[in-house]
Amino acid sequence: MTKEKISSLITKGEGVDVEFKESKSKLNRDVYESVCAMLNHHGGHILLGVKDNGTICGVESAGALVKDFLTAINNPQKLNPPFYLSANIVEIEGKDVIYIFVPESSSVHSVNGKIYDRNGDGDFDITKNSTLVSNLYLRKQNSYSENRIFPYAGLCDLRADLIQKVRKRVAKEHLWREMDDLELLKSAGLYKKDILTGKEGLTLGAILLFGKDETIISALPHHRTDAILRQKNLDRYDDRDDIRTNLLESYERLMAFVAKHLSDPFFLEGDRRVSLRDKIFREAIVNILIHREYSNAYVAKMVIGNDSVTFENANRPNGFGFITPNNFTPYPKNPTIAKVFKEIDYADELGSGVRNLFKYSKTYGGDDPKLIEEDIFKIIVPINGELVSKTKSNTVTEQVSDQASDQASDQASDQAILEFCNTPKSIEEIMKHIGLKHRSYFRRTFLNPLIKKGLLKLTIPNKPSSPKQKYVAVKVKDED
Repeated sequence: MTKEKISSLITKGEGVDVEFKESKSKLNRDVYESVCAMLNHHGGHILLGVKDNGTICGVESAGALVKDFLTAINNPQKLNPPFYLSANIVEIEGKDVIYIFVPESSSVHSVNGKIYDRNGDGDFDITKNSTLVSNLYLRKQNSYSENRIFPYAGLCDLRADLIQKVRKRVAKEHLWREMDDLELLKSAGLYKKDILTGKEGLTLGAILLFGKDETIISALPHHRTDAILRQKNLDRYDDRDDIRTNLLESYERLMAFVAKHLSDPFFLEGDRRVSLRDKIFREAIVNILIHREYSNAYVAKMVIGNDSVTFENANRPNGFGFITPNNFTPYPKNPTIAKVFKEIDYADELGSGVRNLFKYSKTYGGDDPKLIEEDIFKIIVPINGELVSKTKSNTVTEQVSDQASDQASDQASDQAILEFCNTPKSIEEIMKHIGLKHRSYFRRTFLNPLIKKGLLKLTIPNKPSSPKQKYVAVKVKDED
């Protein structure tokens, strides 16, 4: 979370999802009670170095406090079951504040043997209230299909290479790097014990993330994600990937399918090249994997058409209708799976996906996306027809032919373009002037290098993909 958003939380004040702790020189004991309560409730934000009234007092030895905090929450004798959280040090008003984001967990947690829940007044101990404890367990079990326990599944049913892959992708200081496979699974909430039934073992989330293909099909026979290109053959498909494997490789195959069939137009965010395609479709792909209702046999789909890409997945809705950044309340459907994706940088914090989709889709496809929350969740991302690549059978042939034609007619030099752009010109005008037709070849060979060299500049630098964008040569002063 950015410094500005953290400052906004402080201004907002404490509430059911925001807690301040002074913790100037050491961690308050009730910090862990707040962590437990938020994990059990609906998540929230904890700020260390802030007084109850919102005054920023800062913390001393912030790095040591963070280390103590991370060690404690991964100790099952302190927090049970353990839960890995990240803690970030942010300087506000010249003082160090520690920010901790606590997602809702799909497990019931206790601290020092006591179970806490949260309401508007703060954290409260419900350990001796059997009704509240039972209701909490039932809510977690009924809400999250990822929690289903498979007592006869063992580490031999998982792929050790995938667990190692996660271990390598997390941050260098992450405690998962030092844990063995079973410890990592327990820390991630993927190995559980149900105190109501006594069953203990790997969860469905563990199997979906790390399971061998045969293990996944045995646990969830209907598991499948369908990637389809439907550009010419509208009754069937032009290309397809029938994906029936773990979620980590499912993500990679879906991203590869998008890269295969959708172009990635040049886009600058400030002075940095950003992949619009990856920004948009990473969010949509992550959504159908980590927010899917896995107890439902509906086949998740990604369909690339001529003017849109449609995503569908089974859902347990929290409301019905269209979602926008203004009316959207983040709600984790599979928080344990989501946490693993976030730790390995396949996903960002909860809620960022909707914001990114609306931030980038209009530039990429000309319009806002449509997000529809129903029993089947849908995301419809508009695309410009020019962004859809040809099917694999004719892509190489046609691109070689187009580029050969461009190169054969190419009598232009960088100097010719710069002379023509003595006054602002559109990309269409420049291409017509030098006799080129292949837009991406022109961008790659001429336009982008001239911009990178500082010889050509954009007239609307903050909106590189604006339809009104033009390019003008940078005039170099003569040397004395």
